[in-house]
Amino acid sequence: MSETLNALMATIRDRQAHPREGSYTCQLLAAGLPEILKKVGEEATEVVVAGALESDERFIYECADLLYHLLVALAARGLGWQEVEAELRRRFR
Repeated sequence: MSETLNALMATIRDRQAHPREGSYTCQLLAAGLPEILKKVGEEATEVVVAGALESDERFIYECADLLYHLLVALAARGLGWQEVEAELRRRFR
């Protein structure tokens, strides 16, 4: 996992353990998994649209949003990026 993804996941886990008022991550986690997954779906749609119709910068922006929301969903399920990496390694041996 990259240093940036590690730091982001650590922040998400910290917000999960120590909620902070006004934190978007805390709002997502408090809303629960169904709402988090709804955001993942919205962000995935935005990635598709940006990839087809918008600039590279916008596409990258939307990819970052999707990845963030996926990390929040993983944390909400008690999982982490390491499980995704393990699955990728399993597939590409």
